[in-house]
Amino acid sequence: MILYNVTVSVDESIEADWLLWMKTDHIPRVMDTGFFVERKIFKLLSHEQEGAITYAIQYFADSINHINQYQEKHAEALQSEHTEKFKDKFVAFRTMLEHID
Repeated sequence: MILYNVTVSVDESIEADWLLWMKTDHIPRVMDTGFFVERKIFKLLSHEQEGAITYAIQYFADSINHINQYQEKHAEALQSEHTEKFKDKFVAFRTMLEHID
């Protein structure tokens, strides 16, 4: 199992609109690509920055190949839409982690 983690710090002024859009539009569209089997949303409780709220959106894939295909076929368009909609009101970074027992 591979975790594709997107950490996003959003300006407090857009938090409610951003979270609603993520839950009702963006995340469902990411899941509709078929490359992920599960998703979770977490709100960070530590490392808070004044004026910003940080979330971790976690997408789980069966293989690194699925994430690579997602990035090649869908990520740019979905990320561009997010950037356009919330321009200058967020900072995001992405990481991939492999589950180890």
